[in-house]
Amino acid sequence: MELFSFVFTSFDIATSIVLLIITLIGVYWFWLKPRVSSLSKSNDVKDTLRNFKIENGVGKATGTTHEGSFVDRMLHSKKQMVVFYGSQTGTAEDFAQRIAKQAKRYGISAAVCDPEECDMEELQRLTTIDKHLALFCLATYGEGDPTDNAQEFYEWLREDGRDLNNLHYAVFGLGNKTYEHYNAVGKYVDKRLTELGGVRVCELGLGDDDGNIEDDFMAWATIFWQNVCEKYELVIDAEGSSMKQYKLVDGPFSSETVFTGEIGRLKSYEKQKPPFDIRNPYLAPVIASRELFQKDCARSCLHLELDISNTRIKYEAGDHVAVFPSNDEILVNRIGELLNVNLDEVISLVNVDEDAQKKNPFPCPCSYRTALTYYLDLTSMPNTQILKEIAQYATDENEKALLTLMGSYSEEGKIKYKEWILDSYRSIVAILEDLSSLKPPLDHLCELLPRLHPRYYSISSSPKVHPTSVHITAIIVHFETPTKRIAKGVATNCFKEFHMKHQALSYTVHNEENHCHIPDRFPIYIRKSTFRLPFKFQIPIIMIGPGTGLAPFRGFIQERNHFKTQGKPVGETILYYGCRNRTEDYLYEEELNYFVNEKILELHVAFSRDQEEKIYVTHLLKGHGQRIWKLIKEDSASLYVCGDAKNMARDVHSILIDIAQAHGNMTSEQAGTFVKELTQKGRYSQDVWS
Repeated sequence: MELFSFVFTSFDIATSIVLLIITLIGVYWFWLKPRVSSLSKSNDVKDTLRNFKIENGVGKATGTTHEGSFVDRMLHSKKQMVVFYGSQTGTAEDFAQRIAKQAKRYGISAAVCDPEECDMEELQRLTTIDKHLALFCLATYGEGDPTDNAQEFYEWLREDGRDLNNLHYAVFGLGNKTYEHYNAVGKYVDKRLTELGGVRVCELGLGDDDGNIEDDFMAWATIFWQNVCEKYELVIDAEGSSMKQYKLVDGPFSSETVFTGEIGRLKSYEKQKPPFDIRNPYLAPVIASRELFQKDCARSCLHLELDISNTRIKYEAGDHVAVFPSNDEILVNRIGELLNVNLDEVISLVNVDEDAQKKNPFPCPCSYRTALTYYLDLTSMPNTQILKEIAQYATDENEKALLTLMGSYSEEGKIKYKEWILDSYRSIVAILEDLSSLKPPLDHLCELLPRLHPRYYSISSSPKVHPTSVHITAIIVHFETPTKRIAKGVATNCFKEFHMKHQALSYTVHNEENHCHIPDRFPIYIRKSTFRLPFKFQIPIIMIGPGTGLAPFRGFIQERNHFKTQGKPVGETILYYGCRNRTEDYLYEEELNYFVNEKILELHVAFSRDQEEKIYVTHLLKGHGQRIWKLIKEDSASLYVCGDAKNMARDVHSILIDIAQAHGNMTSEQAGTFVKELTQKGRYSQDVWS
């Protein structure tokens, strides 16, 4: 018995040790290892991308080997200041570049960095640089979210154990007051950096895109530089001089190294390889196109279907599709005529700072025509910094004085800029046409103009019904400006041209050999959204979407109908939709009526101009207050709003508070808290734009 007891005791001890080892391995494998692997994989991907760009002529380094560390690059080039940007549409990146350029006027050398391409753990090392300064230009979008390229940094900053003691910093946030979470990212980063021991050099700056974000930035930049000059005992040089950031490198260039419109990878449009994302868009063939408005309507709204079969591209109802547009050929040629330049000349713009993270302003080398067509924004209104830079090239003194005035930060200059640029919708082409003596070198103009960014559209289909195609519903932007010019939306003009050229053709078959210069395809990628249907099919949903705000709800309705046909219990699906006239701009009328007849949809439509007194969806909501309250409070319904943020979405928010007060016996404060909690619980979602 003693022998057996000893054996079993030994066995228990051995078993316990083995089990302990297995448990420790499991903890390591399932908890610690993925985190390390994820980081390594992320760095591997970044290094691969970086090496690929260098190998293919995108931003070739000139003898430097400081690609990996932004602090090492700063030390190597004796920089004191780094400007990080979180940018979705390019504005924050533009502000970052401008601050870095202004720094030269105060004797400061600054680096501009994309946080996605940097190891932000190195921020603490920045404090070893004498008179260091970190500036963050961060945009907020959606429901208070960071931009795609700042997401990792934002999450890193939120983790415990960070130490940024004595980091000298400043933050300028970009947001829009029409959104509930105005400048949430900028506010959080500013607060968090202080909590981690950072030293704020200048008060947080807040730019409002619903007002004049250019004015907001200029006013803050003035205060920022005053504080910096005072702290570091620098001399203020308010005017300064033009300092080009890129130098022109002439050819010849091998045809194998020349970009022809690709967004990231050279020759990527000739041989498409997944995964497809913002750096590697997919050239999606258009397989269907139709006009949604009636013939008598003066406006136009197109329905497009893009083929994603055999691409591994996945999407969910509520996601966005990003479309990379190209500029109107007429505008591109007009710049060549006005500046007397051969647009087919191949050039390369290379950063004069060999340690700069951004080697080129856009993919280089390429022809001027390619840059103006695919990479540069020709239709937006130039900011004051651009006007200030190009003023030197006007030979007429009055024209030079006008540009200099608008480029200055004076009250008179701001008034003139608003009147002559903003109110008149003058693009760079219009400016060059109206100021005949203004002839800036095209390479400098290419440096100054902002990048042409993708346009985002709420996907108007469900992958459950359309797994191999993505649908877009887009109003065509086309209007006359006060100077009697026709302004067109960049992407929607591409859609319209395609539709007009091919409306008589069948799209059931497309040519697989078409590449980026064939108008049957658009470069796209899918951007994930938090605008999602409830996980449980039986939960009721209330959708509010006038105009093209209907787009994501078309996908929602398709998906709910799909599950119903499979015999799944589907909750009430209620849509509040509005348009101007039943006979002109009623989107997807037949389809909506079909879903009504199939008992999947409860539809309420407001035709604002079919009677003397205008009726909007908000009027319908007010009239249905008691029912809406029951759905929200008793049936746990989810609410969705898509459309105009400035008016409609704000009105809906106010109506919900009124409904909670009237039918829930709440005070104004309680009702506001109740609606806020709906948002926090994911039961009140918005997909809005200004």
